[in-house]
Amino acid sequence: MTQPLSRPAGSLSWRRLLALTHKETRQLIRDKSNLMVGLFLPLMLILIFGYGLSFDVKNAPLAIVTEDTSPAAQDVLAGFYLSPYFSPVPLVSMNAARQLLRERQVDAIVYVRGDFSRNLARGDATIQVLVNGVDANRARVIDAYARGAIGQWATKRAASGEAAALSAPAISVESRLWFNEANNSRYFLVPGLIVLIMTLNGALLTSLVVAREWERGTLESLFVTPVHATEIVISKLIPYFVVGLAGLLMCLLSAKFLFFVPIRGSLALIIFTSMLYLLVSLATGLLISAATKNQFLASQIALIVGFLPALMLSGFIFDLRSVPAVVRGISSVLPATYYVEALQTLFLAGNVPSLLIRDCAVLALAAAVLLVLARVNTRKELQ
Repeated sequence: MTQPLSRPAGSLSWRRLLALTHKETRQLIRDKSNLMVGLFLPLMLILIFGYGLSFDVKNAPLAIVTEDTSPAAQDVLAGFYLSPYFSPVPLVSMNAARQLLRERQVDAIVYVRGDFSRNLARGDATIQVLVNGVDANRARVIDAYARGAIGQWATKRAASGEAAALSAPAISVESRLWFNEANNSRYFLVPGLIVLIMTLNGALLTSLVVAREWERGTLESLFVTPVHATEIVISKLIPYFVVGLAGLLMCLLSAKFLFFVPIRGSLALIIFTSMLYLLVSLATGLLISAATKNQFLASQIALIVGFLPALMLSGFIFDLRSVPAVVRGISSVLPATYYVEALQTLFLAGNVPSLLIRDCAVLALAAAVLLVLARVNTRKELQ
């Protein structure tokens, strides 16, 4: 049965709010685990993921089998030996190369037949490239790099006035990458990592706040005072909001000076958008904590509701245009999806008002709804 512990408080009091905020701040400082999660976890995660996670392929082991030792064959293979994307392993037998491919000691095989030079003189020479397709994404990248190495050789021969080889194109194609000229996957990953860190940091910290006090029985003594439930919610948000901003600062410094990710948009907009999402994350944790009243359950729900969707369904790893419509519909209601889009745009493309206005509006609406729900579930009563 629901039993109110005191008469409803009147209007909000700044004096009470400051006192409650001071109490929460002292509790935060006293509990070293919270400071570890709030300050050191963001730095640790961005270092581990930033240096350890990459979609780029470099130094891929590549078996090169050549039965033609002519200068022309060596010239075309020089592109593989000089490329930073491959670590060539010269072999003379296709059987040995196939065995290495099966054992995953090499990722691909480049095979030059013994009649390569003769066919090259006739204009119909071919080079066979066999790629291990177990990892489909890695296979596509390696195949593209191999075609690029051969294409550069063909273009070089055509430019030098020699006879066309390997069907060298008559039209020269000049390509450029916008927003990521270095073709570095860290430029794409680091903004997404900031989203994951803010999600985990905010939701996990606040999901334990109210639940811990329920378990320790300290909320009952707080409920008999004239404090307003709204004051309780705000006082618990403020200290962790400051800690979250400190974590954001460390992430931004790491992105700029450790991973050299360009920041082409407004830094003020990045901070403003991050503050909106931090409110979303903190409110989510408070809502979970108030509803469960159990630390273990609250932490598990925070991971399932906050971290995993931000990792899998926000567009951080998977292109949302390639997923089924149902999954795309779920991702469209996740605040993390709009924060990922906003950060990647601000970091790499700059200020794009049409995208940023929508993303910020969605984040502000989500923050307002979640804060209201957290307030509704924080009642001065016992069940």
